[in-house]
Amino acid sequence: MAAQCCCCKAPGAEAAPARPPPEPPPALDVASASSAQLFRLRHLQLGLELRPEARELAGCLVLELCALRPAPRALVLDAHPALRLHSAAFRRAPAAAAAEPPCAFAFAAAGPGPAPPPPLPAFPEAPGAEPACCPLAFRVDPFTDYGSSLTVTLPPELQAHQPFQVILRYTSTDAPAIWWLDPELTYGNAKPFVFTQGHSVCNRSFFPCFDTPAVKCTYSAVVKAPSGVQVLMSATRSTYVEEEGVYRFHMEHPVPAYLVALVAGDLQPADIGPRSRVWAEPCLLPTATSKLSGAVEQWLSAAERLYGPYMWGRYDIVFLPPSFPIVAMENPCLTFIISSILESDEFLVIDVIHEVAHSWFGNAVTNATWEEMWLSEGLATYAQRRITTETYAFRLDALHRQMKLLGEDSPVSKLQVKLEPGVNPSHLMNLFTYEKGYCFVYYLSQLCGDPQRFDDFLRAYVEKYKFTSVVAQDLLDSFLSFFPELKEQSVDCRAGLEFERWLNATGPPLAEPDLSQGSSLTRPVEALFQLWTAEPLDQAAASASAIDISKWRTFQTALFLDRLLDGSPLPQEVVMSLSKCYSSLLDSMNAEIRIRWLQIVVRNDYYPDLHRVRRFLESQMSRMYTIPLYEDLCTGALKSFALEVFYQTQGRLHPNLRRTIQQILSQGLGPGAEPSVEQASAGADSEVDADTPALLLGDEPPSSAISLRDVNVSA
Repeated sequence: MAAQCCCCKAPGAEAAPARPPPEPPPALDVASASSAQLFRLRHLQLGLELRPEARELAGCLVLELCALRPAPRALVLDAHPALRLHSAAFRRAPAAAAAEPPCAFAFAAAGPGPAPPPPLPAFPEAPGAEPACCPLAFRVDPFTDYGSSLTVTLPPELQAHQPFQVILRYTSTDAPAIWWLDPELTYGNAKPFVFTQGHSVCNRSFFPCFDTPAVKCTYSAVVKAPSGVQVLMSATRSTYVEEEGVYRFHMEHPVPAYLVALVAGDLQPADIGPRSRVWAEPCLLPTATSKLSGAVEQWLSAAERLYGPYMWGRYDIVFLPPSFPIVAMENPCLTFIISSILESDEFLVIDVIHEVAHSWFGNAVTNATWEEMWLSEGLATYAQRRITTETYAFRLDALHRQMKLLGEDSPVSKLQVKLEPGVNPSHLMNLFTYEKGYCFVYYLSQLCGDPQRFDDFLRAYVEKYKFTSVVAQDLLDSFLSFFPELKEQSVDCRAGLEFERWLNATGPPLAEPDLSQGSSLTRPVEALFQLWTAEPLDQAAASASAIDISKWRTFQTALFLDRLLDGSPLPQEVVMSLSKCYSSLLDSMNAEIRIRWLQIVVRNDYYPDLHRVRRFLESQMSRMYTIPLYEDLCTGALKSFALEVFYQTQGRLHPNLRRTIQQILSQGLGPGAEPSVEQASAGADSEVDADTPALLLGDEPPSSAISLRDVNVSA
């Protein structure tokens, strides 16, 4: 029999948010940093109700904790202004975590009038546990522009190592972690869609948490969704309880908060291997299945031979609508990936293998701080390139392009980036975490002289640190312990290649792999680029047009277009000849190719091909493919064109993306010239919401050290 939590019986019984004694949050990237040292998080339980019509999530969070010292005054968690906390409560728990099954959640019936309250927890009877719980005082304080500090006062008699639970009931609206899509923003146009994206510090708007990769725990969830909507989570077990109309999930391995992920919509499954399936909207499912059937199992098996058993049970993939803000996300058991990647077999292969590699590097062994993100991305990139022999010269070339734009003294080019207080860790995501990190890992592999011996080391490293979080010193100490002969040679102190210099020096990698084996692919690219920049143009263009790039690989075409982008603005006669030779062909290729060509069109103010830019922006809803073009348009002489296209398409853009583009447009228009609602209604189609504010500060304004338009990063 389940006992209902007494503090949650009715809205009127909810605890008032009284103010506990003031304790200022520490000046770190997470408000919860101090509490993370005072408590051990054993497990968290979520009761979630999806309310797509209101774009609202109603939640109940049960944190299972124990204090590491007696009488802690308060628990501090990361939260967000999008979260409205309804109540906080305390309950003593059994001493053994396994002594009590997960709690149940009661969901209020929807009806006319005010929105129903968040779910109610109901705890099973268990020896040593209290069926009732007492209200707790709490307060929410500003912390940074990407989060808040939630302080919950604890009972003064709490003993060290005594298990207890904190129950938080809340609603979340306009949360940066939760992306609500109307049916018309999906491929099938049939049902609403929602997904979460927690990396790096967004999940504090999904549920209050220790929003740091240093803290891991298991979790379970009960989710109620509208009828006919399929719900998936990054969990090792999932079931649908038909008589209750809820989905139940359980993740049996500890994960950090950012890897708790949810997606719900018109999704159907298809098996593609003995432990893998794809989920997609019905119209996309045949394509996704045909491209990945059998392949994922081959990649998983290859990774297991290198780095040990796959730990997560299933490896499923869900293809998300074009509003998904990045290419892919390595959520355990359930990789999220943007559907547009299906247009390119090469990018699809590389991206999925990279996410497979994260199952060992990033998910099992996690960087303890966002300042050392390379521990996940650099190692995953190395593992990816051990699983496949796919060329990667393209990516290292992009790293050098980014280096030229940033300058060699840019602090974000360090592997150990110093995160200043209040700076969003998401701004540290760049090619250095991937490619400079990869180069350091590759250098370590070369020190031991045998890639297979280095694979053996990485296998032992994963086995030692799986389901924990590490710092760079853990990796390097393990490396020198595994190879004592290298420690005796003091390889960590070699002049110019010191490990400390690898971590803390700005600029390009201290050493890079020999890419001469890929010259057969890059040589034709360089030759064609040289032809297009040679004199006289007529003769060069004739020679260049004789080269059939339709037979090139996607990476070659992308590299060629990047070279032209670097050389822009080009002479108008060159752009005219390029358009005549390639425009129609490139228009039939995937989005990674098209956006590069269209950036060339925009940066060179080539008006005859602007209709292609318009058509592309009318069909794309991902920030990867829209923001670079809008930034280019607003930097050059095409601001009015950018405004016109935006006002015609903004109704089909996700609100988060719409706000970011509005900020770009307002900056491009200059001081005092902001897009107005009147302008919007004058040029907008029938899908535009006239009540949408014309200018809102974006959740992710384009103010990072380097603009998205400068370097295309896709895989």
